Amino acid sequence: MKLCFLASANSIHSFRWIKYFANKGHEVYWLSLGKDLNPEYRMPKVKFFLIKKFPLKPLRPLFYLSSVKKILKKINPDVFHVHYVWIDGMIGALSGFHPFVLTAWGSDILVAGKNFLAKSLIKFALRKADLITCDAEHMKETIMKLGAKPEKIKIIYFGVDTKKFCPGPKDKELIKKLGIENCPVVISLRNLEPIYDVETLIRAIPLVLKEIPSVKFIIAGKGSEEKKLKNLAKELRISESIRFVGWINHEILPDYLRLGDVYVSTSVSDSTSISLLEAMACGLPSIATNVGDHPRVLKDGENGFIIPVKSPELLSEKIIYLLKNKEIREKIKKFSRETIVRSYNYFREMAKIENIYNELIQMRKG
Repeated sequence: MKLCFLASANSIHSFRWIKYFANKGHEVYWLSLGKDLNPEYRMPKVKFFLIKKFPLKPLRPLFYLSSVKKILKKINPDVFHVHYVWIDGMIGALSGFHPFVLTAWGSDILVAGKNFLAKSLIKFALRKADLITCDAEHMKETIMKLGAKPEKIKIIYFGVDTKKFCPGPKDKELIKKLGIENCPVVISLRNLEPIYDVETLIRAIPLVLKEIPSVKFIIAGKGSEEKKLKNLAKELRISESIRFVGWINHEILPDYLRLGDVYVSTSVSDSTSISLLEAMACGLPSIATNVGDHPRVLKDGENGFIIPVKSPELLSEKIIYLLKNKEIREKIKKFSRETIVRSYNYFREMAKIENIYNELIQMRKG
């Protein structure tokens, strides 16, 4: 197949999706609006096109559309797949190319859709798509409320490479580097943006330290709230207990997850959190907020815990409970791993969409 993707050039989700098809031997093109490719995501088998930002912002979407249409005409792919239902989705819809596949990521539908203009454009893009994919049941319901026909929507999880993300020995050098020898460890991988509400975790830390003074917290990710969160940690006098490690390369992410005893996700809006799935695949007992598909993934008390958003006191209670009960952690570890292997396998999910691409191509030829 000849496949063309319009997707973020610095997202691990785009990279993993596109990498699968490149590795399967398909002819793959990757288009990006305004952002150059992360050097770590370069693939010899993939032809990348950077569509640079037009200087005049009001005219930028028209410039993007013209550029995308020229590229599509030149390469004439079998399928045009756009990731993210907003400007990218609108460009895909206006390109007039078919078959046109559109993937919703979460905030594009759940947050942007609350604005009237954005909502109108999103509805337009969804209407023009031949097929829509998303990675959560509640997102499918939202997409249908926006007017998409149920038969056009398929749930395809981004999934987890369960061979790569699996329980294993702790990296002693990494433990030494982080200064967390002989300490229980809690880890968060969400970016430092308001939507992920890492502030709730920061505010829970003093309560945990009162019960378990030796615990250390690994907080990964970058974002607009980094300075604010570090200042909050100083105000609460807990900086010594936190390791702000920044962005972690996906290749070494399992090494960090294996250091953890508990994983935490405090987001206020979500679809199906990939970092949560990866943590569970590594066997971490997890605590996540009651948003998105978290309650479908985590069965409260069986393979983790679900808490309300912005609940630092309850979060601290669950962290303390898990850290003080090794037997419970071991039980949850098994269930967590089984959940991901059974329902969220990356290769199985990508094989599903590969079959769907073939079906769309056959329909077009028919």
